Amino acid sequence: MSRPQEPHRPLFPFGNPFRMISPKGLNLPSKLVAILNAFERSLAERLRKLHPDGKDDILSLSWMKLAMELLCETHSDVKTLIKELDLPVPDWNEKWIDVYLDISVKLLDVCNAVSSELSHLNQCNLMLRCITHNLDSAESKRLMRARTSLDEWRQNISTTNSRIKNCCVILDSLIESLDLPKVKNSAKGKVLMRALYGVKVQTVFVCSVFASAFLGSPKLFDLNIADTYSWGQTFSYLQTNVNSEIRSIYTNGKFTPLKELEAIDQCVGHLHQLIPENPEAAEVKPLKNTISELGAKAEKLSEGLHLLTKEVDSFFQIVLAGRDALLSNLRGC
Repeated sequence: MSRPQEPHRPLFPFGNPFRMISPKGLNLPSKLVAILNAFERSLAERLRKLHPDGKDDILSLSWMKLAMELLCETHSDVKTLIKELDLPVPDWNEKWIDVYLDISVKLLDVCNAVSSELSHLNQCNLMLRCITHNLDSAESKRLMRARTSLDEWRQNISTTNSRIKNCCVILDSLIESLDLPKVKNSAKGKVLMRALYGVKVQTVFVCSVFASAFLGSPKLFDLNIADTYSWGQTFSYLQTNVNSEIRSIYTNGKFTPLKELEAIDQCVGHLHQLIPENPEAAEVKPLKNTISELGAKAEKLSEGLHLLTKEVDSFFQIVLAGRDALLSNLRGC
């Protein structure tokens, strides 16, 4: 007996994933839809890459480096998107130009603040190397000097950088201006403003996390993203996970959520307890393992800071290049 013929099944039971979907609330030509969808897919993918595998990954230097690297990619994507839109600067609305220039100058200030703090951490790390050198000595005077230096290191590392405080003020102003100008008569303008919104959200999130790590308090924002953005849910999940973990760290009394720095602080505290106020030369031998551990952690911090500094510098150059290009085009108008 022949089997009854099965009903025809569509190739994609949940809809064609390759079909171009016009973003909600926007009536755009298919070419512009393709450009915007490609940009927002890339943005969503980068946000997914930032999802930490576990709590220990949140605010490690490697995670921060990745966050800055992905932010550089998104800002580079905006430059590409502007070229694809074929929207010459003379056609830009004055408000769009003001928005772009305002964002860029504030981001340059944020970069300078972060670079300043990374430089401060590097200086503190050099101090640690001097301390470990003194601890390698069998002289009791050097041991006493090292004990005092450990106290000084803790004071220096806990000092709040005024530039980071100013960075928080800048982020507040970016939040206040998060809503971009409404665009009525330009389809390309709508795509540009929507893309800039995504860039701004990712930038504020990453920079606020950095500021929180360096400031010693949870200076974080909880941004509500409308469901009209295809990357909105991905961002909200990332923001909730990262922000809640950072707040938990500060609630537990730790002075920093930065993993490598916290590990060094614990090691420094242990060493400080082991070295008596009036040490004898013979007392250095039991410290050898802890001294070696501190040296290794200081080296790891140094490598991480170096790589992160390079990414921050790259971000600065990308923002500066985009700003210079726009100003150059304006002068030629």
